Amino acid sequence: MTLTRRAATTVAAALTTLALGGLVTALPAQADPATPGGYPAASSATRQSGRFFDACTAPSLAALAAWKGTSPYRGVNMYFGGPNRACTQPNLTAGWVRSARTSGRHLVPTYMGYQPFCMFGNKPFKFTASTAAAQGRRDATDAVAKAKALGVLPGSALYGDVEHYNRATTGCTTAVRTYASEWTRTLHRSGYLAGIYAHQDSGVRDLAASYTSTRLARPDAIWMARWDGVPSTTNWATASNRLWAQWQRAKQYRGDHNETWGGVTLNIDSDVMRGPVATVLRSYRVTSSSRLNVRIGPSSAYPIIGTLNAGATASVICQSRGQRVGSTGVWDRISTGGFVSDRYVSTPSSTTFSAPLQRCSYPGQITSSAPVNTRSGPGTSYAVNGSIQGGGLAYVACQKVGTRVGTTRVWNQLVDNRWVSDYYVSNRSNTTYSAPVPRCP
Repeated sequence: MTLTRRAATTVAAALTTLALGGLVTALPAQADPATPGGYPAASSATRQSGRFFDACTAPSLAALAAWKGTSPYRGVNMYFGGPNRACTQPNLTAGWVRSARTSGRHLVPTYMGYQPFCMFGNKPFKFTASTAAAQGRRDATDAVAKAKALGVLPGSALYGDVEHYNRATTGCTTAVRTYASEWTRTLHRSGYLAGIYAHQDSGVRDLAASYTSTRLARPDAIWMARWDGVPSTTNWATASNRLWAQWQRAKQYRGDHNETWGGVTLNIDSDVMRGPVATVLRSYRVTSSSRLNVRIGPSSAYPIIGTLNAGATASVICQSRGQRVGSTGVWDRISTGGFVSDRYVSTPSSTTFSAPLQRCSYPGQITSSAPVNTRSGPGTSYAVNGSIQGGGLAYVACQKVGTRVGTTRVWNQLVDNRWVSDYYVSNRSNTTYSAPVPRCP
């Protein structure tokens, strides 16, 4: 939790859009995005927009309930691990995580790992330029283990806390960039998205300046500390709006203070989010009168890989489009990684997607340095309906064959229904389909 505010200056970031024949010409990759190429089947990203708060100690469920409906905050941070974590966490269990998510709170997992040797203030565990790479890997490995123990699924974003530091210290910037890069690569290998919390005038500035590095892995999301009272994820002084532009930002806009809602007072920092958060299972009941088939994909054409008894609990990760069954074309991905038709699950809607559940998505960074056009269908003949900046996350929902671009005919349908060629998306393959992304119906 950063306690120092300093004046901001602007860092220039140049990403050039080149138009040719209705396409955005994508230059060769200018960074090492290393975005997760191997999401496990039981995974999905979750993204949220709105305000959240962070407290040193995870509040009790009773406190969260008191704040629900009375406070402006839709989510809560949780310091789920790290050798420099300052507060005890008597409430933070797998049960707390699932109950908090079930109550409608989105969760922002934060890991207080080793800190830069040049940090302002003091923490007992620090990395140097020579130890930053190894420590970034160790911290990320520990973070994955602790996240899994709490029920935070792959596809979630885990945010490494990097406190404010003195950039004038020799070797400091290099150490931080190296640590963040190895934190990112290691999380990606386990199928997690990598976020970094950093101060506007140190970590954000340095990571923005290395955004297109060919040597360093770029974090998927940035959470900036600037206590100016402005809850905005755009128009930052030290990171152009072209950087981390696609649901990849959060901002801590007010530091330590007390707030009282519903008769409960907490000491918090105030934040705003438009980016990836934790994915957590939600429980529903199987409503079919007989055993419900679990399939490898969202259609009865896929092989059966298991069954659920009538009345059993279905632990749902996310929802996907698929074959229409009865009144709905929605299918639910469950904890085994398989799919069941939502017609037979007690989610709030029996005809469409249910608001408490996220759309299944498997993000990949755009590997081009220039923006890439999105289209209304899976091919270059379809109308352009937007673009994704270089390094932006493409939140892929499903894949389908379309016009060949580069080495592949695979196109990705995004969760907002736009399409982008898979050639420009970092995932398991740029020649064919990438498991566990389902085929589009």
